[in-house]
Amino acid sequence: MPYPSALALTLLVEAPLYTVALVRAGGVRPARAATAAVLVNLATHPLLWWSVSRCTGGTAAAYWTAFAVGEATVCAAEAALLRPLAGLRLRGPLPWAAAGTANAASMLAGLLAGLLGAARW
Repeated sequence: MPYPSALALTLLVEAPLYTVALVRAGGVRPARAATAAVLVNLATHPLLWWSVSRCTGGTAAAYWTAFAVGEATVCAAEAALLRPLAGLRLRGPLPWAAAGTANAASMLAGLLAGLLGAARW
């Protein structure tokens, strides 16, 4: 999947999930929640894409290891970035739960897009 499509799919899946979680569970205003959702993805997605794409020429094990480590790192980074961007408390599970859920959903969407041959849209 080309990078612009991957970023668009990520934002299409993750931004609404982050926004709903931050508004409903965190009491964040919708505009601020949506902005935070987009900003955390713009901060982490290019780095993940670059680091995982460097492993495409190696073994499948190397690729999937880099992918798993990269996704875990992205979840942690997005959870940490959500706090100041959305104005959340310094402690609490909401940023971690939102980051884990949003990233799992977009990862699944990307894998399904690849399996269904929709990677060339």
